[in-house]
Amino acid sequence: MQPLRSSLEVDVSAFLRDGLAVKEHLSRFLALSMEAVEQQLPRSTEDLAGLHPGAFQADEATAFYEDTVGTGHLLELAAWHLSSADYIADTLRLQGMAARGQVLDFGGGIGTHALSAAALPEVDHVWFVDLNPHNRAFVQQRAEALGLSGKVSTHRDLGETGSVRFDTVVCLDVLEHLPDPSAQLLEFHQRMTPEAIALLNWYFFKGHNGEYPFHFDEQPLVEAFFRTLQGEFLEVFHPLLITARLYRRS
Repeated sequence: MQPLRSSLEVDVSAFLRDGLAVKEHLSRFLALSMEAVEQQLPRSTEDLAGLHPGAFQADEATAFYEDTVGTGHLLELAAWHLSSADYIADTLRLQGMAARGQVLDFGGGIGTHALSAAALPEVDHVWFVDLNPHNRAFVQQRAEALGLSGKVSTHRDLGETGSVRFDTVVCLDVLEHLPDPSAQLLEFHQRMTPEAIALLNWYFFKGHNGEYPFHFDEQPLVEAFFRTLQGEFLEVFHPLLITARLYRRS
């Protein structure tokens, strides 16, 4: 596949212009016309919620994200990135301040951050980890289209990345979907180099009217998360007024 654009054009301005050509990439990957993509994006959140009506149980999380959601998660994530472009752009700016060396993008979805990190000269390789096989295949195709396939590899879980130690960990809008986010923090901590930086955010809230049914928000889980975060990590100041934060090992 010939690159659709040079990796030199993968930056914040390119994301703000068209989400790094995400609609075009979806059209190719899903074998849909651009018109069909445009029609499906606005209803993608409702379609995804319809896959799991009612309460969401902790022991269902892995199977739900790996199998049940199918390609629907691609459309839902793309719609969200495009509709929240200013926020996503700021997280890309923050990533640009911190990312270097070996980068882990954990739960990277449609690959916006993985691809943007791979385009940075300070980054040697991006290890994209996501349970959903469709997400992994989509990101691999996007990396090829953007001329970045040599710097991006895709993996189901951290176990597939071998023994590499990471200089940068990116985990955005993922921790609230995990039944044990504290354990995930500890796993990050073990795999980070001594000078590594982690870029994290979270939203342990199902919404006032259940708008976020796939988020965990149980008080013991949230308290355990913050005890682990505050005990094992030290926050690093950054000047952007966003919810995403930087941490290093304490």
